[in-house]
Amino acid sequence: MTDHVHTTDEDEHESAYSGLLVNDAHWAFGTDFEDPLAGVDTTIPEGVDAPALAAYALMLGDDALVMSHRISEWTSNAPDLEDDIALSNIALDLLGQARLLLARAAKADASVVPDLPEGSPAPPEDALAFFREAHDFRNVRFAELANGDFADATVRVLLFSIWRLATFERLRSSRDHVLAAVAAKGVKELAYHRDYAARWFVTLAQGTEESRRRLVAALDALWPLWPELFDTHAVEAAAAAAGVGVDPASVREAAEATLDQVLAAADVPRSEAPRRAGVLGRTGRDGMHGEPLSRMLAEMQSVARAHPRGQW
Repeated sequence: MTDHVHTTDEDEHESAYSGLLVNDAHWAFGTDFEDPLAGVDTTIPEGVDAPALAAYALMLGDDALVMSHRISEWTSNAPDLEDDIALSNIALDLLGQARLLLARAAKADASVVPDLPEGSPAPPEDALAFFREAHDFRNVRFAELANGDFADATVRVLLFSIWRLATFERLRSSRDHVLAAVAAKGVKELAYHRDYAARWFVTLAQGTEESRRRLVAALDALWPLWPELFDTHAVEAAAAAAGVGVDPASVREAAEATLDQVLAAADVPRSEAPRRAGVLGRTGRDGMHGEPLSRMLAEMQSVARAHPRGQW
């Protein structure tokens, strides 16, 4: 008689998950990951002020982090599966940039990393993402605006990627090896983001009367913060002078030329919406943000703050 091994439902469940049930705890927010800067020369370039480099990297990282989260909110909400995947990939690209840039900021100046609850194993880049208050973020206000419809997403990705791509193209020659490496990889990603959004911009503009109306409305809504992307903050000016960063004003001509090409192809005129003023002259680079960022961070940071020592 052949013996048969009897297995219960419980046995099968244990077998199916046995690979996960090992005594190897991982912190929920990335402790077990490798150092994102492993293998990259993180030496501070000669003559460069480390805190100034950290402040500049933080600005670039916060732009990517906040914009990534906004775009990720389209996951499972895009018009079709192809665009759902495309927007999710764009969000992941920016998240990858954010991780490297925040890690660079922490490596250059550890004082930028916030104090964590006792026992929290969060790596520096996660601490910067999950344990800072809104006024500590240095992203441009453009990135934090709450989402609208798909036309809004199209215009948002287009304007942001045109501006950031123009910046990264010059950042590739940074004296800082980390920023140069991030930029070298980032230009390829951002070129895809720009082209994806540009195709949709033209499609919506030349589609139905309603799609064009929505596109123009989105451009008008986002346009007031477009000029702010090219304002030069003191930190950016110092980084550019030291040869590690890019002065935003220096890329405006190139960015505007690219945008004009897209507008011409879509037969859409430039918006005449007036520029949005800062608050007492302060903008996102100074830590002055609107309510949408506070709400976004409350959601984004909720798990990390509720379980600062959480493991899985």
